[in-house]
Amino acid sequence: MKLLRIGAPGQEKPAILDAAGKARDLSSVVGDIAGEVLTPEGLARIAAVDPESLPELDEGRIGPCVGQVGKFICIGLNYSDHAAETGAEVPKEPVIFMKAVSAICGPNDPVLIPRKSVKTDWEVELGVVIGKGGVYIDEADALDHVAGYCVVNDVSEREFQTERGGTWDKGKGCDTFGPIGPWLVTRDEVADPQNLKMWLEVDGHRYQDGSTKTMVFGVQHLVSYVSQFMSLQPGDVISTGTPPGVGMGQKPQTYLKGGETIELGIEGLGQQRQAVGKA
Repeated sequence: MKLLRIGAPGQEKPAILDAAGKARDLSSVVGDIAGEVLTPEGLARIAAVDPESLPELDEGRIGPCVGQVGKFICIGLNYSDHAAETGAEVPKEPVIFMKAVSAICGPNDPVLIPRKSVKTDWEVELGVVIGKGGVYIDEADALDHVAGYCVVNDVSEREFQTERGGTWDKGKGCDTFGPIGPWLVTRDEVADPQNLKMWLEVDGHRYQDGSTKTMVFGVQHLVSYVSQFMSLQPGDVISTGTPPGVGMGQKPQTYLKGGETIELGIEGLGQQRQAVGKA
C-alpha cells in the first residue's frame, strides 16, 4: 500500500493510492496515518478495505506521510563513499543523532534557509517508519517492526552542525529541514530495502546518484541497534544516511543560497520537489 496525507498543515486527511494512482480518502477507516494505525493490526484494517470503495480526494497539498511522529532518529556517515567525501572515517558503530520533529514538513513544502546560515546542504535518505514498537529488538526480527519506507531530505546546516560547538543536532533540526514522503510505502511492497536507487538534483543538476546497497549498516541492523538505546514506538522515523554528492563534498563546496529547486526520489517510494527560500 501507498499511504499519504493530504491537506493544509495540521488538517491533513489520511489517504491511500488506488491502482490508478488516485488518492482515496481513508477518514472513514482511520483517523490519521500515525501511531497505532501503523501497527500490523492497524495496517491490516486498511488493507481489508477496497480503495475503489472510498471517495476520491481532490488534488491538494501532500503533507508528511506520517503524522504525530514521536521520534525523528537519524544515522550519520552510513555510506562509506559519503564518509570519504566528507573526510570522515567510516564509523565502527552507527552514529545516532536526533532531528527535531518540528523540522518535519511535506515533501513539496518550501525549504527555508535559516537566519545566519552560510552552509545549508541537502541529503536524500531512505526513511524507515516503525510499525511495531519494541526495545532490545533482535536483528533477526527487526524487519517485523517496520511498517514501511519513505523518502527523506535530511536538510542540514553544516556550520551549525560542525562549527558551532556541541552536537550535530543544531544543524539538523531547523524548521523545514525534514521533508518526508510523498508516500509511506508498506514493507510488503519493498522487496529489498538494501537495493533501492536514490537521487537528488538542484536546479536540474544531479548531485546525488546512489543506492541503498552501499549502506554501511543496513535497515535490519539499524532498527535492532537503535532499540538497544531507546524504545521504538509506532510512527517513529529512522532516517538511514545519505550517499555521496552532498554540497559539502563538492569541490568547491556548494551550498543553497535561496531561489533553487531541489528534486529527489527513491526507487518505488516517490519523489519530492522543494523550492528553497529564506526564513
